[in-house]
Amino acid sequence: MHHRSSLLLLSLLFSATAHAQLYKSVGPDGKITYSDTPPPTKGTKVEKTIGTTAATPFPYELAEAARKHPVTLYTTANCPACDDGRNTLNIRGIPFAERTVQTNEDIARLKQVGGSQELPFLTIGANKESGYEHDRWNHALSAAGYPSNSHLPRNYRNPAPQPAAPQPAPVAAKPAADTPAGKEAAPPDSPPAAAGNAPPGFRF
Repeated sequence: MHHRSSLLLLSLLFSATAHAQLYKSVGPDGKITYSDTPPPTKGTKVEKTIGTTAATPFPYELAEAARKHPVTLYTTANCPACDDGRNTLNIRGIPFAERTVQTNEDIARLKQVGGSQELPFLTIGANKESGYEHDRWNHALSAAGYPSNSHLPRNYRNPAPQPAAPQPAPVAAKPAADTPAGKEAAPPDSPPAAAGNAPPGFRF
């Protein structure tokens, strides 16, 4: 009787785990976190990334690694090492967010998260890797609990790359009533110009 009760308890525990849901939230500063409970939604974009309904399910091992050690890749244009790093993550089946570094604001954001003047820059939870090195990246991913081979569903696609710096809200034009007659309203401030395909001073 005791043996049957133990089996029943294990079955219930497994069932609860299998139906657990994982929520991905993107804060106003672009920081990505994973949680098994819905976070506050004010100023935060929330996506249900793992579960049994309306989302692509991940195997438990991969879901736990993504929740505890989310991966973010910082890249720039015309960067062969960035392409190699992205390919490594895709081939291994790592769910990750990509942040592009093109403007001075992006560079400032990269420095805030601990990046240097070497791209690509990879964060695996609290772990940080500057520059691309295949074996070093794979070792760091394994240490974080990610499977050595892809366990992603076939229809899964990582989110599209986004700028490293959060985009400012568009500035609304002043109402026409505030504009003197015969004089056009001043256009909203233009965002700073991009620093080019590859920010100066960066090495790959």
